Amino acid sequence: MSETSRDTYSQIQVQQAGAVLYVTLNRPEVRNAFNPRMIVELTAVFAGLSVGGESRAVVLSGTGAAFCAGADLTWMRDMAGYSHDENVADALRLVAMLEAVDTSPVPVIGRVHGAALGGGAGLVACCDIVVAATDAQFGFTEARLGLAPATIAPLVLRKIGPGHARALFVTGERFDAQRAERIGLVHRVAEREALDAAVAEAVANILSCGPAAIQACKQLVAALPRLSDEAVRAYTAETIAALRAAPEGQEGMRAFLEKRRPCFVES
Repeated sequence: MSETSRDTYSQIQVQQAGAVLYVTLNRPEVRNAFNPRMIVELTAVFAGLSVGGESRAVVLSGTGAAFCAGADLTWMRDMAGYSHDENVADALRLVAMLEAVDTSPVPVIGRVHGAALGGGAGLVACCDIVVAATDAQFGFTEARLGLAPATIAPLVLRKIGPGHARALFVTGERFDAQRAERIGLVHRVAEREALDAAVAEAVANILSCGPAAIQACKQLVAALPRLSDEAVRAYTAETIAALRAAPEGQEGMRAFLEKRRPCFVES
């Protein structure tokens, strides 16, 4: 991703700092609500990531008072006039963005503060690791608008399970960071002043692991629930065999035996 291409973003900020890519939703005047342009920009950034590229971790956050308040009001007014086919195409663009984040080969750390509502909560569900401020508020609030969290539902179900999803979907209620942590949407809660330190710790842990190994870990979690027992045995055996024979695995095992740091560990 070139510096020139980054200059074209108007709804997000993208900054490379060493091996870490910082992607920041940048519509603070509307609490970083989604609009079609932001969806296009996020899709482009995450679809452009690859193993072996410049980035080994992504930190996803929001400027201003909130992480992401869901759909932009102007966009929602436009939706009211869409035809059925236009609504389907619009929803599929949002699905593509969420899938680009969810399937990113580079681990994504969500840095969440303030509100993460509707599609914003769905974006949280896409992250591999979520660190939330104690003041963060979450909610799958679509039913309160006469809608349903359809596009984000597959991601949320995989993250928190159907029991919690059913209760939170049908009430549209908001809930705090502590409850989000209990149900598995959030992995760590920190005071606002300690949020960046908690994110930095998560980044450091990722940078101590092999990039190809991390991608294999993500693929295991995504693939195994859909496979039969027989297919799981074959898939997992093939995965570990390939990793053991690959240069990264060879280096990692040699470094462990030689009691030194592997070459893929970022300082």
